[in-house]
Amino acid sequence: MVSVIGNWKLEIGNELMNKGVHRFALLVACATFFLIIAGALVTSHDAGLATADWPLTEGRFLPKVESLGISSGVNMVGNLFWEHGHRMVATTVGLLTIGLAVFLFWKEKRSWVKKLGLVALAGVVAQGLLGGLTVKLMLPLVVSAAHATLAQLFFCTTVSLAVFTSSSWNQDRPLIEESRSLPLRYLCVAAAVAIFLQLIIGATLRHSATWDKPLPTDLLLTHIGGAVAVTLLLGSAALMILRRYGSEAFLARPAKIALSLLALQLLLGVAAYITRVASPNDPQPLNPMVAVTVAHVACGALVFATTIVLTLRVFKVLRPSEQALKFSAATQRG
Repeated sequence: MVSVIGNWKLEIGNELMNKGVHRFALLVACATFFLIIAGALVTSHDAGLATADWPLTEGRFLPKVESLGISSGVNMVGNLFWEHGHRMVATTVGLLTIGLAVFLFWKEKRSWVKKLGLVALAGVVAQGLLGGLTVKLMLPLVVSAAHATLAQLFFCTTVSLAVFTSSSWNQDRPLIEESRSLPLRYLCVAAAVAIFLQLIIGATLRHSATWDKPLPTDLLLTHIGGAVAVTLLLGSAALMILRRYGSEAFLARPAKIALSLLALQLLLGVAAYITRVASPNDPQPLNPMVAVTVAHVACGALVFATTIVLTLRVFKVLRPSEQALKFSAATQRG
């Protein structure tokens, strides 16, 4: 009897600890999403060179808050508010990522999840170094675009960790064999790759011209073409999942969310273009252009993250039939 009670307490303790790891991973993912928004605000306000110092701002880190007795900190006014605020959020995310990596090595049993935690840690370090290079090298386009792109990859890494540590992922689920010719996993991967390439194009477009200059036409047209490709691939994948496995909430829920976010992202893209075309005539970056552009960046990150979740879940529960694999191989051979 004592042994049974002891085992029961151990199982309850492990379940609570697993929930703790998952909740901490969710916290890191949410903080990273907020960091992407903070970075987008820096770009939209053209505040990247508000200070030439890095990693400190004017030799300080803490903001000036006289009510708390901090009178010699950073004066958070103008573009310093956006740039230094971004650095403070980035520091917080870095510390949280270190904590998550330690937490995973302490309590996570799966070695590959621990390694993914190390990948996240390496990603946040690399992201911080790229952020410093953007300042020290005076915002070169390649480094700035790489900084923005790596932010999206890091965000999806933290989202993946939140998925892998969740109870919905770790519970046993029956495999479903796909009877159709085209395995959905390939379509989901293609959609994720297209979104990632679109994010690279979008980051390059945003950093290629400040608010007071017109956007490069070639990049703009490429970005529009990428939007068409993403719509076709992600829309097809999500609609196929809903048509074939609409009763499977594990698959249908992220598919519905992906479609909703995709529609919102397209609307935000149009609105961002309209406000951005008018911005060169404005005396400074105005709130409508800033708000819509930042929302477009944030929604793009959510579309990418949701597609990653959808792809991971498809790989977990859908198994391509032998006939489907043969069809895919024949198609690739041409």
